[in-house]
Amino acid sequence: MKIELKKDCRYSLVVPTSMGIRLTPPNGQPVHCADSFIMRASSAETNVASVSSFLGLPVKVLTTFVKGSPIAQFIKDNLKSRHMDYEGVEVPQGGPWGYRHQINIADSGCGSRGPRVWNDRAGEVGRTLNVKDFDLDRIFGKEGVQIVHLSGLIGALSPETGQFCLELARAAKKHGTRISFDLNYRATFWKNREKELAAIFAEIASVSDILVGNEEDFQLCLGIEGPEAGGKGLADKIDGFKGMIERVKKAYPNGKVFGTTLREVVDTNHHLWGAIMAAGDAWHIVEPRDITVLDRIGGGDGFVGGMLYAILKEWEPEKWVQFGWASGALATTLLTDYGQPADEDQVWSIWKGNARVQR
Repeated sequence: MKIELKKDCRYSLVVPTSMGIRLTPPNGQPVHCADSFIMRASSAETNVASVSSFLGLPVKVLTTFVKGSPIAQFIKDNLKSRHMDYEGVEVPQGGPWGYRHQINIADSGCGSRGPRVWNDRAGEVGRTLNVKDFDLDRIFGKEGVQIVHLSGLIGALSPETGQFCLELARAAKKHGTRISFDLNYRATFWKNREKELAAIFAEIASVSDILVGNEEDFQLCLGIEGPEAGGKGLADKIDGFKGMIERVKKAYPNGKVFGTTLREVVDTNHHLWGAIMAAGDAWHIVEPRDITVLDRIGGGDGFVGGMLYAILKEWEPEKWVQFGWASGALATTLLTDYGQPADEDQVWSIWKGNARVQR
C-alpha cells in the first residue's frame, strides 16, 4: 500500500498545538519531595513532529503565545532549536490573572514507584486558538503541506479549538493534504461536553487518512467497541485489538492507516512495548518487547512521529510501524518529552536491538 502525498510542498508536516512547560525533578524524584526542577518546553503535538524535524524534514507549528512573556520566548527558542518554524498570534496577558502557557508538573517515577503528573492549565493561552488568526489558504494552498497532524488534546481544549481543528481538517482536505488524527482522549476535557466533542471528533475522523488511538480513545471518542477481554498479557490480546481496529475501519472507511500502541508496565523503568498497524488490508504487528525506560512521557507521541516520518519518506508499510515503535522507544530513553534522533541509523539500531557502542 502507498499513501500518495502532495509534491512541491514547503512543509512535510504541520501541527497545531498549545505549547507549555514541563517541570520535572531531577533523578526521578517525586514532586512533593523535590526542591529543584528542570524546565522544558513541551506539547504532545510537537513531540510527534520532533522526529521529522530532527531528521531534516520541514515542520511548522501553529500555536499562540502570551505577548511579552519570558516563557513564550523560552518556547520559541526551543522550537527553533528543534528546527521548527512556528506561526501564531501574540495574545496580551491581561494582567497577573490573565493568560499564560500551561504548566505540566511531573516526576519520572523510579522502579516500583510510578510517575505522577499534575496538569495546571488555568488561563491557558492555547484555548484561544482560532481559525481567524491563520490564513489556511496560504498555509495549505500556496505554501503546501503534505501531512497535517491533529490531536484530540487540542480539539477538546475549548469550543474555539474544536472549531479550529475542524477547519484545519476541512482546509487540508480541500487542498489535498493528508490528515493524521491522534484521538488522545482526556476525561477532564470531555466532562459535560460529550455530545459536542463526539460530533467534532467523528467529523475529523471521517476525513482522516491516518487514525491513531488506544482502546480507551476509540471507545470514548468514537463510540467503537473496545477489544474483547482475554489473555494474561498484551501479546495474548492482539487479536482483540485487531478486532477493535476492524470496527474502526468499517466505521471510518476513508482511513488508510490505523494504529495503536501496546504497553505493559513491569515497573517504571521496565516496559513491554509493542504496536499494531493496519495499512489497507494488511496487518503489521510488533509483539511486545522489553524496553528500558528513563521517562515514559512522550513514548506514544514518538511512535506516531516515527510512523509519520516513515510515511513521509515513502517507505514500505512494514517499516512504518517498525520505525514508529523504535522512535517511541527512543523517546523513553530521554529526559525531554520528545525524541531527538541523531539520524535514521540510531532509530534502526534500536529496532534491531543493537545497543553496542558506535565509535
